[in-house]
Amino acid sequence: MFPARYTVFVLCILFAAISFVLMFAVSGHFFWPFLVFAALAVTGFLDLRQNAHAVLRNYPVTGHFRYLFESIRPELRQYFFESNQDGKPFSRERRSMVYDRAKNIEDVLPFGTELDVYESTYSWVNHSVCPKPVSHEDLRVTIGGPECKQPYSASLFNISAMSFGALSGNAILALNKGAKAGNFFHDTGEGSVSRYHREGGGDLVWELGSGYFGCRAKDGTFDPDKFKSQAANPQIKMIEIKMSQGAKPGHGGVLPGPKVTQEIADARGVPMGQDCVSPSHHSAFSTPVELLEFIRTLRELSGGKPVGFKLCLGHRWEFMAILKAMLKTGIKPDFIVVDGSEGGTGAAPIEFANRLGTPLRQGLSFVHNCLVGAGLRDDIKIGASGKLISAFDIAGTICLGADWVNSARGFMFAVGCIQSQSCHTNRCPTGVATQDLKRQQALVVPDKAERVTNFHTNTLDALIEFTAAAGLDHPRDFKPEHFYLREGQREILPASVALTWVQKGALLDEAHNIPGYSTYWDMAVAESFEPARSVASAKALHGHHGHH
Repeated sequence: MFPARYTVFVLCILFAAISFVLMFAVSGHFFWPFLVFAALAVTGFLDLRQNAHAVLRNYPVTGHFRYLFESIRPELRQYFFESNQDGKPFSRERRSMVYDRAKNIEDVLPFGTELDVYESTYSWVNHSVCPKPVSHEDLRVTIGGPECKQPYSASLFNISAMSFGALSGNAILALNKGAKAGNFFHDTGEGSVSRYHREGGGDLVWELGSGYFGCRAKDGTFDPDKFKSQAANPQIKMIEIKMSQGAKPGHGGVLPGPKVTQEIADARGVPMGQDCVSPSHHSAFSTPVELLEFIRTLRELSGGKPVGFKLCLGHRWEFMAILKAMLKTGIKPDFIVVDGSEGGTGAAPIEFANRLGTPLRQGLSFVHNCLVGAGLRDDIKIGASGKLISAFDIAGTICLGADWVNSARGFMFAVGCIQSQSCHTNRCPTGVATQDLKRQQALVVPDKAERVTNFHTNTLDALIEFTAAAGLDHPRDFKPEHFYLREGQREILPASVALTWVQKGALLDEAHNIPGYSTYWDMAVAESFEPARSVASAKALHGHHGHH
């Protein structure tokens, strides 16, 4: 019996034959349908003979529609089927909020919230019956510890790390010009300082990854002379050592040689056309003490600029080992940026993006608590990043211990990103995440730079109003007791009760017994990131059975 799945293929052959006859018998205009149907018939023959795709062998010609619809599936979903609360990782409602603020359009919500306020993950900040007058105080935080000679006054909301190479030159230029106009900083990402950063003139945080781009020796190690020369640039306000990032913690990377253009090579200090390797670990240090000595070296070489590190929290004893090294050596970073595992990247292995690293809420509160418990919090500022784009995101993050917030994808939306999720293909439809010169020409720098500034300004304006409605004078006054979340299906608790909060200096008390902290503290040593003892041994040491 003739398989129905071959019907279209057979019809293509039949119509090609009929068109061929009519082309000579009736009119030469039948050449065009002949050409179409002949091409489809040839495609069907090739489908039957190929071995790579079972669908095409079973469904010659028609099987191609499956791949066509699959290729445009994100666009179909986003434009035709996505509700305001659908869309991952950012819903349409949250994206629209950024677009409206970037365009200076009133970002109001009609007819009430569409969120399920009884959902287990719903969180909120309570308001006051005595709201404060809206303050116009500049929302800034001073970063720089006792050893810092050039402290920096940073905005509470800044551009998180995104490298030139991952983003186009036009996108970097628009971001930096926007940061310049709005008086906030732009983190370079580990791709170092490009000509687009310098041309924009905005404040920079120079991120040093494991590839040491911008201060890299020929063998890929850290070059102090190159670092000193670049760090002297007055546009560079702070130095950030990238220990790990939320979307792919513990993972290195390779930029293939063909993608290493002359501009990328110049920015990173690598040969053009050769593979550009970012190892999964740093070569400048291998122990907590060496990390802090490296921080001291960078601070000295930069003339006393603030130096810190960024990490997505992993093994808890490793972070505590860094704290013990601070106590032992007396060397402290000026800041720590906590990146949540919900953070984004251009490309990451699925397991790394979905199942590795600590989410921001848990990672941030742990880092804050550890610094408080070790008596170090007063000298070290904390930044936070990971899907933070709204005034509530900023306020809630400050409630859990942050001093300021960085946003990457929020500012990507501001320069035109439509969440097509094609960052890794070099075919970004808006010219944001591509090195294709034609595609990035679509991104008009003056227009997008203004939108970056608008987004920053309007988000902080919303934060000011949100703060006043909560009865507070300044966002720094947000505390855990202002942030509410659900514990299970019944209890509604403020973060001050739902989460553990460590008292100042508590970890220095030999008799401390803090669930989730004391066990890991007993495992940590300043001389190594490896645990000094097992979890069981550490628990037995204090005779407690806390959560960990």
